[in-house]
Amino acid sequence: MSAPGTTAATPAHPATRGTIFLERARVLSHLAYDAEQYVLRLAAPRCAAHAAPGSFAHLTCDNTIPMRRPLSIMRADAQAGWIEILYKVVGPGLHALAARKVGEELSVLGPIGRAFTPDPQRPRPLLIGGGVGIPPMVFLAEALRTDARAAWQPLVLMGSEVPFPFRPRPSTIIVPGIPDGTIACMPLLEEWRVASRLASRSDFPGCFPGFVTELADAWLAKLAPAVLAQVGIYACGPTPMLAATAALARRYQLPCQVSLEEFMACGVGGCAGCTVLVSTPDGPAMKRVCVDGPVFDAYTVFPPS
Repeated sequence: MSAPGTTAATPAHPATRGTIFLERARVLSHLAYDAEQYVLRLAAPRCAAHAAPGSFAHLTCDNTIPMRRPLSIMRADAQAGWIEILYKVVGPGLHALAARKVGEELSVLGPIGRAFTPDPQRPRPLLIGGGVGIPPMVFLAEALRTDARAAWQPLVLMGSEVPFPFRPRPSTIIVPGIPDGTIACMPLLEEWRVASRLASRSDFPGCFPGFVTELADAWLAKLAPAVLAQVGIYACGPTPMLAATAALARRYQLPCQVSLEEFMACGVGGCAGCTVLVSTPDGPAMKRVCVDGPVFDAYTVFPPS
């Protein structure tokens, strides 16, 4: 039996049946940052209990707007029963969501999608997040802290052309191979003792002055072959960034998983409105980002140019 206010959804995709939940979620906090960015924390215990890095939630922004919005989960606390979402206002739906107040309720369908699968044989994961692709990287970094399968040593690189949705500060964690002067980090990751660095072409203090993939390239180029063999790449962000990440991974012969960003209608595989062309052992196929992804092997989505 579902918890009060919670029902198990019945999505169109058999692999996800019974794992996606429909909840009336209460707004616990809603913090505003520069450039119309918000961090929304919701009491959604069933979603929180099943969320994994890379999964997302489908939110009803307002009763006057029928279409839900798919938003990546940035953090989830199964014990406390909350999920946290970082989003940037784009369009009327998210503008309406930004007006929701603490104590209000909204409908949440989730968690949805296939998550990242870190490889213990490559204990030095490189996490690359661009813009609204930052949240899954935070979630993955937090998950690695409690994953006992390996002595994980993640490095999180984040890029943004608008102010970051947190107050960057100089890192106290030394990362060999990072270009001189690139010292800005995400404070939350720093508190977790997870190394992070920031990139931007907007001349923000302490940030690498370029694309986040260029920062990743600069770091990878300095690694000894034995260390490079321990690296796997995980990325989320705009499609051009993911294509550049796939090319980077191919050049260094590294495995790479990417979380795709696509417009979605139903979010549970029924409408096929978010399909992408993917290479499979049986040939090219159209896959749904919502339930077949959003995480894919980068090489199956971005072939060599």
